[in-house]
Amino acid sequence: MTDKGPTLDEVESNRMPLIDHLIELKNRLIKIILFAGLGCIICFGFAQVIWDALVTPMNNALQSTGRGTMAITEPLEGFMTYLKIAALAGMGLASPLIFHQIWAFVAPGLYPNEKKAIVPLAIASSVLFIGGAAFGYFIIFDLAFPFFLDITESLDQNIEAVLSIQAYLGLATKLLIAFGACFQLPIVLYFLARIGLVDHKDLFDSFRYAVVAMFVLSAIITPPDILSQCLMVGPLVLLYGVGIVLAYFFSTKEREEEPAEDAEDGS
Repeated sequence: MTDKGPTLDEVESNRMPLIDHLIELKNRLIKIILFAGLGCIICFGFAQVIWDALVTPMNNALQSTGRGTMAITEPLEGFMTYLKIAALAGMGLASPLIFHQIWAFVAPGLYPNEKKAIVPLAIASSVLFIGGAAFGYFIIFDLAFPFFLDITESLDQNIEAVLSIQAYLGLATKLLIAFGACFQLPIVLYFLARIGLVDHKDLFDSFRYAVVAMFVLSAIITPPDILSQCLMVGPLVLLYGVGIVLAYFFSTKEREEEPAEDAEDGS
């Protein structure tokens, strides 16, 4: 019998001391800040165009219901809203580079063949985040804002909405980020599969519980009506299915073979 000797784990060979991890984290954060800052500078010149597009769903809801107007409630509110729009749009523009830095920081903990997936993962993360935000903007906003205004009318028909543009920006931002984060589900499931925590069988067996969790999550981040919740759960179920497929091909979890059922001997 030939003794090949112990093999050196490729991940262990790339293990970094704590101080090196901290230096790496600092460098990645600096690059993320620089990319985000550059995106903000670029988007500042287009802040008015971005704001007009962002506020369109609410303006349409106000016009269709006749329930009020947008307003500025503080002297600096308009200028601060301009800056926030540029900052948010800039981070969105730089999101592929930001996601790449995040995955590059994780890279030392991956095998060499897995490091090749960093660029595709960064691109997929960006596409899914933008896709989730777009879903919230084009689908949920058109349903949510008229619903909110109709609820106000049902309380008192004499009440008109005077909406602060800063408050609206905060609400829209929270919703868009929430939808973008939810659409990262396939990436999360892929990562859990790669580190061996789950496989396609685990995800398939947990499907019912996952759907319940999706409804709970959608009830938190969408208007309290069943239509909006179903519209949110639908894409999440599809993305969960994508996660099952990814886990089937990429999971590193090892399962013990189930013992074959043998007939009991009478002897």
